[in-house]
Amino acid sequence: MKFVSIVSSGAARLGVMLDGERVLDLAKAEPNAAFADLISLIEAGDAGLEAARRLAAAAPPSAVVKLADVTLQAPIPSPRKNVFCVGRNYIEHVEEGYRARGTEVKLPEYPQFFTKPRTAVVGHGATVPLHANVTAMLDYEVELAVVIGRGGVNIPIESALDHIFGFTIINDVTGRDVQRRHDQWFKGKGLDGTCPMGPWVVERGDVSDPQALDLSLKVNGEIRQSSNTKHMIFPIARIISELSLGLTLEPGDIIATGTPSGVGYAMTPPRPLKAGDVMTLEIEQIGTLENRVGN
Repeated sequence: MKFVSIVSSGAARLGVMLDGERVLDLAKAEPNAAFADLISLIEAGDAGLEAARRLAAAAPPSAVVKLADVTLQAPIPSPRKNVFCVGRNYIEHVEEGYRARGTEVKLPEYPQFFTKPRTAVVGHGATVPLHANVTAMLDYEVELAVVIGRGGVNIPIESALDHIFGFTIINDVTGRDVQRRHDQWFKGKGLDGTCPMGPWVVERGDVSDPQALDLSLKVNGEIRQSSNTKHMIFPIARIISELSLGLTLEPGDIIATGTPSGVGYAMTPPRPLKAGDVMTLEIEQIGTLENRVGN
């Protein structure tokens, strides 16, 4: 199943995609169920999933809306925590970064974590601010993101994938010069509207192998990034396990797993995003996330 957060008749609703054109409004289909949002459904565990699956199979016409008639939000529009992120997790991206700085390549020995604040999260189709008064080097990053289903702390790597509810796409939009100016990642990656997410969350069981997914990013139709999740330095199971060491992961937590090579700042000459640019991200078995850069 593909879970979406929609705005219909002025209200935020949780839905399930029935096909490419129709959405089942879960709260309309069963008003007494705990379907306020995706986190509520995730917290309901297997019972919540089974209820959603049953309703999607029946799809009462009164609860079905056209995708064209609603606005897509991020599937979790306001996460309870910052979005967890992994930096430098594809070898070629690490190499291009060192080349751009003219320094010797050194691969990380452990996952490098940072976060993006909730105020950065926007959905498919939303406008990403250019933030021209803050950065002259706004950049893009396509990433596979994990949504935690079953929480835990000190999660063994062998069972880490069992804690996943589903997968989505994140664009880790970054002010590169801000990142360098502050000598850390949070500020440059935490600007408002710079965490496009979506268009939906795909249930874990509908993704055959999250470590074998093609992913790509285009700017105005030009391919900038193209790789496969098999090229991660730290696979998803290790990311979850290491992040959870002494740190409790909870249902609905989101983890972006890193980006491949092809980012704008590492090009010769660098190619920052500009007003009007359209970023189109695709991940196999997940979908397409598209956003335009504003003024």
